[in-house]
Amino acid sequence: MPTRDLSSFGVTGDQLIRAAQLLREGKLVAFPTETVYGLGANALDAAAVERIYEAKGRPHSSPIIVHVSDFEMVKSMAAVWPEAAQTLAAKFWPGPLTLVLPKKPAVPDLVTAGLATVGVRMPAHPVALALIEEAHIPIAAPSANLFTEVSPTTAEHVRCGLGDRVDYILDGGPCTVGIESTVLSLAEAMPVLYRPGGVSREQIEAAIGAIFSATEKPGEGHASPGLHPRHYRPRTRLLLVEDGRVPEQGSGAYVRLMHAPQHNVNEIVTMPTDAAGYAARLYSVLHTLDARNFDWIAIDSPPPSDDWEAVLDRLRRAAFER
Repeated sequence: MPTRDLSSFGVTGDQLIRAAQLLREGKLVAFPTETVYGLGANALDAAAVERIYEAKGRPHSSPIIVHVSDFEMVKSMAAVWPEAAQTLAAKFWPGPLTLVLPKKPAVPDLVTAGLATVGVRMPAHPVALALIEEAHIPIAAPSANLFTEVSPTTAEHVRCGLGDRVDYILDGGPCTVGIESTVLSLAEAMPVLYRPGGVSREQIEAAIGAIFSATEKPGEGHASPGLHPRHYRPRTRLLLVEDGRVPEQGSGAYVRLMHAPQHNVNEIVTMPTDAAGYAARLYSVLHTLDARNFDWIAIDSPPPSDDWEAVLDRLRRAAFER
């Protein structure tokens, strides 16, 4: 039986064993991490990873992060482990930080979108770590939703979004961080931030010094997940607004940070004023409002400060309309 007691998350030993067995058999298992629910497959089984792409409708130009439970697994994935990686892992792992490193040949090209690098992360959620340990394999796992749609932070979000496209859902309760991991590449001469996330730029720079931001190149394959211009989006039209300037026409919801709406709206949601609290609620709120069949969802633009960088990234991509 598994050594970790997961009863506080509503997960039994039998459920964990079943999920691990399915992963070893090449099946898809959705599981909780501290960021969002992941759609997992054996990272060393190319046929299993292909099922992730099919289930999500994900293009093969978008690489998939590999989740590990210990440093032996990291060494089986990454060909190089620089000093900066050791510093960051010691400080932020387990946690919402993905490190992109040169990959070993054992990692299928399908996982890395044909790139010579692989993104690896040690999740902080006890259920995720226990699942990886029980399966004895690294788990490739993007978010457990249809491609470009709102990431799931509960098992119910997974059920509604993917239905029978996933073989098993390991329900460990709601995610606490609420947005995806930070993705930092250590494969270049200087560290490059590909995606802001649960670990802030300020925290990383305090640990290893200055980092650079990736320059996105339209039409090319992506060096990291989450770089498509339109991403993290509800099916309802999403608008970023200033000073409560919501549309005058149609039915809609207003996700309020600091302002009151300048026109009548059908529903108002007041969000936490700190970035971490806001991030933890964001996707859950979007899932709820998306189910209301409004004409639009208007969201107050958060302040353009470093601590809001990840939230702003998600909102801008969700509101992208071209």
